[in-house]
Amino acid sequence: MNDPRRFDAIVVGGGHNGLVCAAYLAGAGLDVLVLERRDVVGGAAVTEEFHPGFRNSVASYTVSLLNPKVIRDLDLAGHGLRVVEREISNFLPLADDGYLKVGAGRTAGEVAKFSRRDAERLDAYGQRLDAIADVLRDLVLQTPPNVTDTGWLAALPQVLRGARLGRRIGQLDLPLRRELLDLFAKSAGDYLDGWFESAPIKAAFGFDGIVGNYASPYAAGSAYVLLHHVFGEVNGRKGAWGHAIGGMGSITQAIARAAERRGVEIRTGETVREVLVRGGRAVGVVTGRGEEIRARCVVSNLNPKLLFGSLVPRSALDADFAARIDRWRCGSGTFRMNVALAELPDFSVLPGRNRAEHHTAGIIMAPSLAYMDRAYLDAREQGWSKRPIVEMLIPSTLDDSLAPPGRHVASLFCQHVAPTLPDGSSWDDHREKVADLMIDLVDSHAPNFKASVLGRQILSPLDLERTFGLVGGDIFHGALSLDQLFSARPMLGHADYRAPVAGLYMCGSGTHPGGGVTGAPGHNAAREIIADFRKGRLRRN
Repeated sequence: MNDPRRFDAIVVGGGHNGLVCAAYLAGAGLDVLVLERRDVVGGAAVTEEFHPGFRNSVASYTVSLLNPKVIRDLDLAGHGLRVVEREISNFLPLADDGYLKVGAGRTAGEVAKFSRRDAERLDAYGQRLDAIADVLRDLVLQTPPNVTDTGWLAALPQVLRGARLGRRIGQLDLPLRRELLDLFAKSAGDYLDGWFESAPIKAAFGFDGIVGNYASPYAAGSAYVLLHHVFGEVNGRKGAWGHAIGGMGSITQAIARAAERRGVEIRTGETVREVLVRGGRAVGVVTGRGEEIRARCVVSNLNPKLLFGSLVPRSALDADFAARIDRWRCGSGTFRMNVALAELPDFSVLPGRNRAEHHTAGIIMAPSLAYMDRAYLDAREQGWSKRPIVEMLIPSTLDDSLAPPGRHVASLFCQHVAPTLPDGSSWDDHREKVADLMIDLVDSHAPNFKASVLGRQILSPLDLERTFGLVGGDIFHGALSLDQLFSARPMLGHADYRAPVAGLYMCGSGTHPGGGVTGAPGHNAAREIIADFRKGRLRRN
């Protein structure tokens, strides 16, 4: 059976970027359909009940990178979005009865407990990083210069884009340009070792270099991953992290309401089996039920590996593109857990079961860069770390709608685990054992934790792939490495959100500026699609 209606655009995947893209397209007067495989929109940014009476952000779990322009343009606050800041940014319990708190106006005093020299260098470090993060913020909503093999006239817009980028970087003084090179080329460990001498502050900052990055903090390029996590903001405060009231699903539900208000049709429980290509153009999709739906263009919110490996006919791709997309590197070493708690964790280094500021923080259980390096090596050798890395958030300390009175929910973002196990076995055979290991690690810092667990939800890399389409558990839809960034994301020649098949576009995290709940890829892709309609490259219904 075919849908006789012809849409201007079909968006495949109702994750946050797909919804953002759809909302902008509809705002430009286009007739848009969103098809989502699951029974709820939101992709990895969803809130679900995982234990009777307990709800949590199932996969993505914290807010900072959601772009302020997207929030304003779609009036997400008017559609119910409310974000609150953590009382402090981070809390690191340490094995030697010490701890480190990181937060506005607090960090220097805390770091001075370990190194007065490091405390004195914090301001200079922050100023350097902020100046470079400002450059990235400017680039987030820009389409990267696209490398083409066409003539000079077609390449002229790309030259102009490159010139604008050059001018922006040229506004940095020479020391900052050197710093920018360091952040793109060096490891997070080498970069931080150049600034600080004490392990706790390097661990607190270095954790950002391995979030979603299956690598040692001493892997080249991991400094950029650190930088990627600091260019966000919450409620106008740069670099802050917060919690969406109602969980991450409240973000995507607000975007969906904005999209529907603009006329977007959203269908859930609708799998896409194939992108229809006729005469070298994408002309629609075939659903899992065999229905053909036609459109002027198709927009994919999927990981590029899934789009080109499963939905686009191989015959529609040139051999070099197909071979390279097969090598698109995914796998972020992530193991997610959601835990229902009878009470708050009582940390040995900072005792107390009553809510305190450190319970609202990102609680990082990894005391040093050397510990993180060892965790990665363990995972490479045996599939998971003997002493893993865990960041725990307890969002119910900021949002009492998530758990029954007096109870709490915790998000455990656990690393390092191998995306695929080195002995070839399935994650289904090991997920419970590894989950126990993660619980035991938290219990080693807060000895009441294990006994307080009322229920848990486990998402191994394989579970993340099956449930959310995160290939290898990759939260970024592809590694944030130099060969997969900016004009090379997802590939040279296709950084402008246009796929190698006419009428097919990409709007997911596998495009610039990459992963995280930003909405930026969806925003940018919509701009390019709207431009193609206006220039007559696509005909509106």
